[in-house]
Amino acid sequence: MRVIWHPQAEDALDQVANYVREQFGAKRRNFFLQEVRQTTKILQHSPYIGSIDPLFDDRPVTYRSIIINGLSKMVYYIDDNIIHIAAFWDTRREPKKQSEQVK
Repeated sequence: MRVIWHPQAEDALDQVANYVREQFGAKRRNFFLQEVRQTTKILQHSPYIGSIDPLFDDRPVTYRSIIINGLSKMVYYIDDNIIHIAAFWDTRREPKKQSEQVK
């Protein structure tokens, strides 16, 4: 399966990665990004590994999510053998407010 990152999700990933660098240094940021890449590769081979996300029950598409390093959430959906990464956020933020930003 192919993975496509939506621009909003890419921007959010950059923001989280920059925060990690500012708080914990470049080495930790690189490790964090490696975790994201590894999770994305796992999704390519096992796309249904993520849990169906109840925050998106009212949507016409089934959104799934997977937690990375306990502090970041990757939200995605599957359409025609393509995994669409729709959102990425820090799990310490208000989840309902974050989910409203996903189109």
